[in-house]
Amino acid sequence: MYRNFTQYAFTNSVKKAQKRYGTRDAYARMEQAGDRYRLTAREALFIHARDSFYMATVGENGWPYVQFRGGEKGFLRVIDDTTIGYADFHGNGQYISTGNIEANQKTALILMDYPNQQRLKIWAEATIDEADDHPEVLEQLKIPAYEGHIERLVTLKIKAFDWNCPRHITPRYTVEEIHSLAAVE
Repeated sequence: MYRNFTQYAFTNSVKKAQKRYGTRDAYARMEQAGDRYRLTAREALFIHARDSFYMATVGENGWPYVQFRGGEKGFLRVIDDTTIGYADFHGNGQYISTGNIEANQKTALILMDYPNQQRLKIWAEATIDEADDHPEVLEQLKIPAYEGHIERLVTLKIKAFDWNCPRHITPRYTVEEIHSLAAVE
């Protein structure tokens, strides 16, 4: 079942903290809001424009692990309005995220747009498949200009998402963005 992100984020201990710090009433109203798990054009465009994201998984020992994922803009693909995915290439060989996902499919993603001070949080259940076993998914997730060997396909079934407060996002710019801004001046 898909739910409003508050069903995943607002545990009993979180609700106690909200009450203690005076925000519980406002967030209790938010819990009554409609479910958000289907991507709209806004989320799809935002996802497509990203060249990186952060993904959290949890190991069998209960410890969280956060992995930075980067690539060309659009390497994280929208498959449909409730599914995103990416091609996974050979990295340093630790396979921490891979092992964690195989043990516990729960993931959380944070996608950042630093220049525009926007942040999209996604709760999802991940699946890892060998690239050679799923040619139809491979075709959807491959990056034509990238020559690395795709080892795995990671698909994420979205359970909930939330746009987060921009207040403390410090604008940061890629080299490409700096060159683009300099060309305008």
